[in-house]
Amino acid sequence: MAYVEGFVVAVPTANRQAYRDHATESASFLGEFGVTRMVEAWGDDVPDGKLNDFKGAVKAGADETVVFSWFEYPSRKIRDEANRAMFADPRMKQMGASMPFDGKRMIFGGFDVFVDEGRSGAMGYADGYLVAVPAANREAYHALAARMAPYFLDLGALRVVEAWGDDVPEGKITDFSRAVLAKPDEAVVFSWVEWPSREVRMNGWKRMMEDTGMGSQGETPFDAARMVYGGFEPIVDLPLGNKAPGRKVA
Repeated sequence: MAYVEGFVVAVPTANRQAYRDHATESASFLGEFGVTRMVEAWGDDVPDGKLNDFKGAVKAGADETVVFSWFEYPSRKIRDEANRAMFADPRMKQMGASMPFDGKRMIFGGFDVFVDEGRSGAMGYADGYLVAVPAANREAYHALAARMAPYFLDLGALRVVEAWGDDVPEGKITDFSRAVLAKPDEAVVFSWVEWPSREVRMNGWKRMMEDTGMGSQGETPFDAARMVYGGFEPIVDLPLGNKAPGRKVA
């Protein structure tokens, strides 16, 4: 897996089942165009931030829940071809007309994967992150992410993915850059950690906070105060395409 289309959406909390059904119904359509995995994860532990957060990223109301989701592709070329074909397909218009959320506040973009550690398979929980990183610090961030990925796996995580902003459009209402208050010289990183369960995730984070060696990681190559993060419960996790391993809808 080499490319990711990432999304963050504000969904009326009352529409959880309708959103899940809508996503599940669109899965076979997406698989026709090269998507190898589709994940939709419902906000479960999404804290308020001092500067920014997931709720502000999509201007979520008090009656809405944030959804963190992604499509996995073998390459950007396949993703670009898929988008052209999908938007020319009349079924896409039908799906757009029945969305159980405000599509104008959905943020989306394409990201180039540069860390993918662990095994791909069914998961029970995900931590999602958005980070603004100075473009000049890409290699330093890559080195930090590559060093931290095995650490998360040792804590019980199943997989760690870090993807660099590659095709992140500007939105009319909101977008990924505004979500992390990115400066002109900064790129957006879309990343996640897959866990077997919420319990394993909580235990892993407890161990991390108690790890006195974490303070010796050195200076972070980004402004951590603007990092957006939260915990999400997968409600759809589907393999698509002929070569994807078996998974089930949550």
